[in-house]
Amino acid sequence: MALDVGNKRIGVAVADPSETFALPIATIVRANKRADLDAIKRYLDTYDVDELVVGEPLTLAGERGIAALAMEAFVDGLREIFAGTIHRVDERLTTAQATKTLAEADVFGRRRRKVVDRVAAALILETYLARRRNSPR
Repeated sequence: MALDVGNKRIGVAVADPSETFALPIATIVRANKRADLDAIKRYLDTYDVDELVVGEPLTLAGERGIAALAMEAFVDGLREIFAGTIHRVDERLTTAQATKTLAEADVFGRRRRKVVDRVAAALILETYLARRRNSPR
C-alpha cells in the first residue's frame, strides 16, 4: 500500500496481488493525527498490508526540507499503528503528473480534487514496484 500525504488529504493506493500495477483506492480528508492514523489503519487491515510505501517530499533539488522533516513525524505515527516495513519513495512532481494525467482524461474541478491524491499515491507505488522489479535480488 502507498500513501501520498498532503496537508489536506492523504491518497491511498494498493498493488494488485502480482505486484504488477498500482490501484488508486481512496482519499482520506485530513482531520487530526489520531483520526488520520485510524483511517489509514482501516485500510492497512482491510488489505492485509505487510509493506507500506510513503511519498518522501524532497525539494526540487533533491534535498530534505521542512516538508521532509514533517514527514518524519508522520512516519513515526505510522509506526504506532503498523508493524510492517515502511519504505520511502521520492514523490517529487507526482501530484503534478497525476493532475496532468487526469486533465488528459477530461477529469476537472471537484472530481479531479477528489481523486488526484489517490492517483499520486498510485504513481508513488508504481515507482516503488518498478524499482523493486528492476533491482537485483
